[in-house]
Amino acid sequence: MDSTTSPLPLKGVKVIELGALVAGPYAAALLAQFGAEVIKIEAPEGGDPLRTWRKLKDGTSLWWYSQSRNKKSLTLNLKHPRARDIVRELVKDADIVIENFRPGTLEKWGLGWEDLSRIRPSLVMVRVSGYGQTGPYKDRPGFAAIAESMGGLRYVAGYPDRPPVRVGVSIGDTLASLYGVIGALLALHHHKVNGGRGQYVDVALYEAVFGVMESLIPEFSGFGHIRERTGASLPGIVPSSTYPCRGGAYVIIAGNSDGIFKRLMQAIGRPDLAEDPRFARNDLRAQHTELLDGAIAAWTTTQQLDDVIATLERAEVPCGRIYTAADIHADPHYRARGMIEPGMLPDGSHVDFPGIVPKLSETPGRTQWLGPRLGEHTTEVLASIGIGADELGELKSQGVIG
Repeated sequence: MDSTTSPLPLKGVKVIELGALVAGPYAAALLAQFGAEVIKIEAPEGGDPLRTWRKLKDGTSLWWYSQSRNKKSLTLNLKHPRARDIVRELVKDADIVIENFRPGTLEKWGLGWEDLSRIRPSLVMVRVSGYGQTGPYKDRPGFAAIAESMGGLRYVAGYPDRPPVRVGVSIGDTLASLYGVIGALLALHHHKVNGGRGQYVDVALYEAVFGVMESLIPEFSGFGHIRERTGASLPGIVPSSTYPCRGGAYVIIAGNSDGIFKRLMQAIGRPDLAEDPRFARNDLRAQHTELLDGAIAAWTTTQQLDDVIATLERAEVPCGRIYTAADIHADPHYRARGMIEPGMLPDGSHVDFPGIVPKLSETPGRTQWLGPRLGEHTTEVLASIGIGADELGELKSQGVIG
């Protein structure tokens, strides 16, 4: 079957997106890339602030074009009662609602879980917030930066002699988006296969971060151990770090398993270390991190980056350069897997966007259009619930739509 014409896996799934910026909208974006009809509701004045974040082309963010692919934009002033009535009409045949307002906001508008589930008992509602829908912190405003700190990530990121650092992307938001999509699909499966009722998915940003913190809490609970910042190395997994090369470049080397470690030592001219019983297992090597990292660095500093990579690839040792955006854009592997996707902006100019992940063999996701103009689909969406031209004019004059 031609993957460019085959039905997408979420064809027939209708999603209403409420909220703005990253965590909720990115979850909806992933569903849209695999065929869900996503109706994004935006404020008539300005719309989602992401439209003007970071680098702009003719006043619109390139990030917006990327994150809002395949979405329909409907402008509604949710502070107006008539706008909230329209949301309720749209929910009557919706499968999923995604929102990332502060807890209680939708309840004040009569659009909370209890309200919408009465209209559509099979509804799945993904609720993304800083601290979740319950608990003593639920009313606090929450952003990814705070979630990454509370979730434990910031404390272990960086070097021990410097303040904690952040990852250069909104990783807390993105993790929450992924959990939101997983939760939505689980709930849909439960309804469609098991005959269960609809339900809401409560995603807290800090919990999304905390959920990927590996053995952080068991180590503290079992041993009182508080993991500290370890720079470029991976704590407790040796050798796995960043090493300097001749000329100022750096290489990532991961000699994690016992077999790889031996091949790595042979490749750098240290067979003595390969056969040393002190380094036979990872738990033993972890006691000698500085010694092993020093031996590796003593070799890499005498080699150009390309030579290091060539040598280690021959030895089947995982390694790699640290990619910039330019490196990614030029890399043939990215191209071969469709991860650099060409796009055309409204003015006809060409811009490349990230390809779609994950890759499905029979029904891969695809981009049908880039992020829409503000309110581009308002007439179309409202017509689907019986609102014609005359009523559209009234709604516009009343400030309900843009």
